[in-house]
Amino acid sequence: MLKTTQSKFILMICIIEVLLILGLGVYFTHTNQVKIYIAVAITTAIIMSICIAVLLSKFEKMIDVMTVELKDKLSDVSTKKKQVEAILLHMTDGIVAFNREGEIILINPAAKKLLSIGPEDNTFDDIFGKFNLDINMEKIIYLETWTSTEQRIQVDEKYVNAYFAPFKDEKDLPNGVIAVIQDITEHVKLDSMQQEFVADVSHELKTPITSIMGYADTLLEGGFDQETETKFLNVIATESRRMARLVTDLLTLSRYDNTKNKTNKETFDLGELVKKSQEKLAIEIKKKQHNVNCFVTADVPPVYASKDDIERVVLNILTNSIKYTKDGGEIKIYVGFVYTDAYIKIIDNGIGIPEEDLTRIFERFYRVDKARTRELGGTGLGLSIAKEILDKNGGSIDIKSEVGKGTEVVIRIPTKQEQNLQI
Repeated sequence: MLKTTQSKFILMICIIEVLLILGLGVYFTHTNQVKIYIAVAITTAIIMSICIAVLLSKFEKMIDVMTVELKDKLSDVSTKKKQVEAILLHMTDGIVAFNREGEIILINPAAKKLLSIGPEDNTFDDIFGKFNLDINMEKIIYLETWTSTEQRIQVDEKYVNAYFAPFKDEKDLPNGVIAVIQDITEHVKLDSMQQEFVADVSHELKTPITSIMGYADTLLEGGFDQETETKFLNVIATESRRMARLVTDLLTLSRYDNTKNKTNKETFDLGELVKKSQEKLAIEIKKKQHNVNCFVTADVPPVYASKDDIERVVLNILTNSIKYTKDGGEIKIYVGFVYTDAYIKIIDNGIGIPEEDLTRIFERFYRVDKARTRELGGTGLGLSIAKEILDKNGGSIDIKSEVGKGTEVVIRIPTKQEQNLQI
């Protein structure tokens, strides 16, 4: 297009110049001097036209180069814009930018979700005003001591951390505020769980310590007969053993919570381990006159896990069945194989667990019947430890129960075959 226009422009100039020169030649007298002037003028016009053509050609090349550069820059800008949009779209943290008037100029989906922002929320005050924060746009932008700030906000059931900072224009002048929103719900829950855990441990230790101190101080006063002294000493011994079990369980939980500790796995026969665990509890079974039967399905592959840990789990679950099943009860144990997991199923006809408690029985220190659990010597950590152990060994535990009818516990453990497939 440019070349065609350029050619037409040059041709038009040449024609106009020639016509002007010829016109002047006709108008004036036809002397030799005039003819010379006309020839010089025509030559000059042609030279000028050539010069104009050369300049236009260079100008055309310059325009082409500038056009290409502009297209490249626009393409780069478009690419970067799409990259930024993609990043903002898929970020788990929320981003909201406001201009100096407090109006939203940029927001990503995560921010809308974390702050429950609706279509009616279009300004800084609309979004953060409802949370009663001690912060506003003026403080963030104009006060040097507020160059950045952090606020914890509760939004419905979520907790978020909002980080505010001003941003500046090319003249280094405040131009608005950017807010970064992070979901800290899990961190808050963990902090709360840690605080509850410390409180529970303190309470669990305080009870036996108080009993021990009380009975010991009473004995020190003297003047008691042999029977009373023996009774007091039995209480002290019982509470001491309870404290020892609690400390042992806490140390076990700590060991499993520490991700640096590796689980020493090996291959072993699960049916054999279950039978030996039953034998270890023979005295307790006999005391309560339970009828306990163990059935092992043929061809159960060897399992791959920590043998000592799995034995601890089996002993824990069997002990619970023995404790919480009335005298003369029935306990059935099945060892089998499904898909790539071996399983242990322990079924009793004990007192059972209320449905509302089933979702919480793996929580630390949670007890269905606190008084009865303490009476039977439980620490409230047995099932928590069992779950931690099975999680570490790639297994699982599931409990079904009905009050007055009994409880069914299913433990699944990866087999050696499964381990080989993973490798």
